[in-house]
Amino acid sequence: MTDNDGPVAALLLAAGGGRRLGGRPKALLGHRGRPLVEYAAGVLREGGCARVHVVLGARADTVRERAALPGCVLVDNPRWEEGMGSSLRAGLESLRGTGARAALVALVDQPGIGAEAVARLLAAYDSPATLASAAYGGRRGHPVLLGADHWAGVAATATGDRGARAYLKAHEDAIALVECADVARPYDIDTEADLARLE
Repeated sequence: MTDNDGPVAALLLAAGGGRRLGGRPKALLGHRGRPLVEYAAGVLREGGCARVHVVLGARADTVRERAALPGCVLVDNPRWEEGMGSSLRAGLESLRGTGARAALVALVDQPGIGAEAVARLLAAYDSPATLASAAYGGRRGHPVLLGADHWAGVAATATGDRGARAYLKAHEDAIALVECADVARPYDIDTEADLARLE
């Protein structure tokens, strides 16, 4: 990563197998004529993230074939079936040695969160000690911004499907909440019924 890329790298977690969607990987779901992973990476770039690392897992080869992800660093997580925690650890590990001083962590299955919310969170970066989170009506949600000072602690507590939740809960007082309810809708695409939200 060069200084031109800015201090914050985006980390897009897109490895899930879509268990509750009949085993359809979320990265490959269609949205606005593109695979969801391609759409999500585009939102991160549009929001101001020059460097995007995408963590792949379920059907990673197919995702590589179908999704146009130019300029993205594709990170394979062979342990994706263990849950989101393993993808977060793999993604943070991929940022080591790049010069990134913070990671903006986004989930592939939240297409209601657009570039404006990403830009707001990006603006919350202050130093490698920064901890910030998008908030919706005052409640913490995604994306989250993890300064590099926190990566080891996050990786140590990221297990199962919890991701950074345990670490963030333990450091709640340090988190800057960035209100985004006026520009984003934080729903997940988790079940068959949720597919109606895709366009």
